[in-house]
Amino acid sequence: MQGGQIYSRLGNFTTEAVECAINALEEGAGSLVFGSGMAAISTVFICHLNSGDHVIYQNPMYSNTVTLLYNFKEKYGIELTAIPAGCNIEEYQKHVKPNTKMLIGETPCNPSMMILNLEEFGKLGQKLGILTVVDSTFGSCYLQQPIKHGVDLSVHSCTKYIGGHSDLIAGCVSTRTVEQWKKLKKWQTNLGGILSPHDASLLLRGVKTLPIRMERHSLNAMKIAKYLEKHPKVESVFYPGLPSHPHHEIAKKQMKSFGGMIRCDVKGSEQEAKTVAESLKLIQLAVSLGGVESIVEQPYLMTHGRYLFTEEEQRESNILPNALRLSIGLEDADDIIQDFKQALEKITV
Repeated sequence: MQGGQIYSRLGNFTTEAVECAINALEEGAGSLVFGSGMAAISTVFICHLNSGDHVIYQNPMYSNTVTLLYNFKEKYGIELTAIPAGCNIEEYQKHVKPNTKMLIGETPCNPSMMILNLEEFGKLGQKLGILTVVDSTFGSCYLQQPIKHGVDLSVHSCTKYIGGHSDLIAGCVSTRTVEQWKKLKKWQTNLGGILSPHDASLLLRGVKTLPIRMERHSLNAMKIAKYLEKHPKVESVFYPGLPSHPHHEIAKKQMKSFGGMIRCDVKGSEQEAKTVAESLKLIQLAVSLGGVESIVEQPYLMTHGRYLFTEEEQRESNILPNALRLSIGLEDADDIIQDFKQALEKITV
């Protein structure tokens, strides 16, 4: 995959080093790094979609991926079909048309924490000859490898877990075949959404510590999910490591451990969830995720809020007013639990 170092937009030693490291974890034919996760997924769409094509995607998923699809629909006449996150794979197959060119999934799903069956997803795409794309950001390329299950393209916001320190913006795409890599590389070169050598060096640092960080994220999240699940002021907890999760068995088959992301539905409504989020002291109220520090956000008001989606679109996406999205960091788990304990005491339900 490496070529001559003649022009930095075409490639350089630092970016190629991190691409090789990511690809070794992904077990793909090749990987490319980009200046952001959105640069990565935008290049995928531009590379593979034409006017009149049909795309099936799960709903909800990362909000800016959805709004990008809306933009493609408006500008290029792309047809879109949204299906519920966590549905059976037959739901994808049921909506396939002659012009269907791409199936998009996300696992674990942002922010619902539903799980996509990667093996069934990959098999369906290969059976129908339709490109399959999975956003694997929440799982990281250490905990799961979509390409091993037959998925064509595995996409990450490397800003999150792979970078791991909340100090860079980056994205990556790994491909199942060399031909897919070459096609994507051509568009990356022309569009210019590359990663700078400096940010590539930071990303390579993150890759080196990814396994140990993900194990600690997972251990902490499991302990906190178990605590929250038993709390009288918590309505429900969605964490793939919990036996109560509807896709726990699927997650066990395709993930090494279960990662650091939790969805916690507080009893009450929007205000109760907002109060809990604002009452946390150790845990920061902010968007983004995957860093060493714990973060909480309220998707209904923040990442999937009204500035992006209508009230009807929020309902269709099952973006609940009382849901919190937790990115559990590397702090002592007992300290995080104590923070939740005092914050939950602030609400009356």
